[in-house]
Amino acid sequence: MRETYHAGAYWLARHESAQDCARRSERFFSILGRCNKDWNRWHETANSFEEARQRSVNTDAAAFLKMFGRKRNRIGDGFHFWLWSGEKPDETTTVNVACGSSSPLTTSVCLLKPPKQGASVERLLSASLLAEVVRALALAWEPEWAIATSDASGPQETERPRPGTFTGWVTYFSRQRGRIPPLPEPVRVEAVEDKGTLVVLTPERFSVSNPEHVALAGRVHGLLEGAGLLRPLQPMSSK
Repeated sequence: MRETYHAGAYWLARHESAQDCARRSERFFSILGRCNKDWNRWHETANSFEEARQRSVNTDAAAFLKMFGRKRNRIGDGFHFWLWSGEKPDETTTVNVACGSSSPLTTSVCLLKPPKQGASVERLLSASLLAEVVRALALAWEPEWAIATSDASGPQETERPRPGTFTGWVTYFSRQRGRIPPLPEPVRVEAVEDKGTLVVLTPERFSVSNPEHVALAGRVHGLLEGAGLLRPLQPMSSK
């Protein structure tokens, strides 16, 4: 079975206005488009692929603000949307966003799922590109925690591991979480401006079928957990 991947940013209980969420959305898609030229054209959903291809959307703040004014893009006191990009039905990238809510019971998220197959998979599933995707998530959304990893990684004792409690191929920690301890090679640690830090486990594609990757992830998990960096999300103050 082909291993699939995702990248996501997660935070909790940060109330923001439609204007704030629109501004963050614009910045995210602007940076994302610079990461990969294929991510410069986005669409809303429809009843068929061909119909959805005709529903292209702008990704500037004004367009998102208009979107957030629609009832279907409101959820509680927050906002949500789902967009996709791609030329073939089975080779699409999707972005799912829920933001703006003050509720400590609902996790805010920006989740990107790259294609599972097709000519672009090898190019998109690289450590360098996914690190840039996570950097984009961190800069635009200022989450507490973000990750890019295999869908099969993470704790296996529960079906839905809690965000913030495990490590992935690329993991972002906001500075509020604490300092990153020394980590073994080939792990790479990079600052994300003054907001936090990226931890990249391997320069090659991380796979749960590779025992060396799994062992490295376990070792790094233990070091980060020992430093107090792996813990459930906490409510954030409004920006």
